[in-house]
Amino acid sequence: MRSLFEETGARLQFAGHETFPLRYGWLKKAFDAVERSKPGETKQIFNNERAISDFGVGKNMVLSIRHWALASGMLSWDDEGLGEIRPTQIGRLILEQDPYLEHPGSLWLIHWNLASTPGRAATWYYAFNEFNEPFFSRDLLRQRLMRRCDELREAKRLNETRITEMTLKRDVDCFIRTYAVRTAGGSRVAFEDGGLESPLTELSLVQIHDASGSFQLRRGPKTTLPDQVFAYALVAFWREFYPTRRELSLEAIAHEPGSPGRVFLLDEDATSERLARLDEITAGKLRWDESTGLRQVYAHDLRGLDEKRLIATLYLSMDLGAAA
Repeated sequence: MRSLFEETGARLQFAGHETFPLRYGWLKKAFDAVERSKPGETKQIFNNERAISDFGVGKNMVLSIRHWALASGMLSWDDEGLGEIRPTQIGRLILEQDPYLEHPGSLWLIHWNLASTPGRAATWYYAFNEFNEPFFSRDLLRQRLMRRCDELREAKRLNETRITEMTLKRDVDCFIRTYAVRTAGGSRVAFEDGGLESPLTELSLVQIHDASGSFQLRRGPKTTLPDQVFAYALVAFWREFYPTRRELSLEAIAHEPGSPGRVFLLDEDATSERLARLDEITAGKLRWDESTGLRQVYAHDLRGLDEKRLIATLYLSMDLGAAA
């Protein structure tokens, strides 16, 4: 199986969140802080002496807020961290239209940005794209991830030398608390740190399997995933890894690392149902065809397809009060 760990050359990061999972309101706080800042100030707003009072949380949590804003793609560095922090186009689309993340599509987009490629959230990418155990424990995920890092280091594809068992243990714990929610007597409760749940628990991608500490990656239809978000992810995957291809197979879209099927945990039936609606969603620029038995998507005008307009259309048509 191809691995984006090896193909993208991304600098893998297994820390930065300070052990805090993403929380409600953090992305908007970070976005607003950058928007209010003057040119030349954005690089310091998360670590200057006013940051604690400005964000209303402790120093480590301020750094966690910055990490999640960058890892989720709401903000980005100019010049790989040497310049300023700026809002991204997709960050503006989401946080200006849906600042409180009331619409499920916003959460699916954030999840896509976290898990579709390795980088700032390497464990998130690995768990959804290269980890092939539907049921797992924290220890199993950590062990498999450590083995993968060792393989990359031996192949001289990983220069990071500070990845330790404890680093991965903390990263895996944070991953679990980003997606899984505990229940007590049928009610949702917070995880061990006593904090609020992550908004991404609403996606129900990682569920507690049994009382022994086992979890499940829930593959199948995702009723809250908008077709526009699926199409956005497919176009991003296509342009990144197959820019010269005019067709993609169902198998690639459903199973390859970095594909919508893997990142959204869709099975083949659920993926093909989404693909069958592409013609309408993309105004004919992408077309699903299974008449020859090959089950492929054909691109009639991939370059002319503005995937961000798909998201803008989603927000124009939504009723936030109904979506919440």
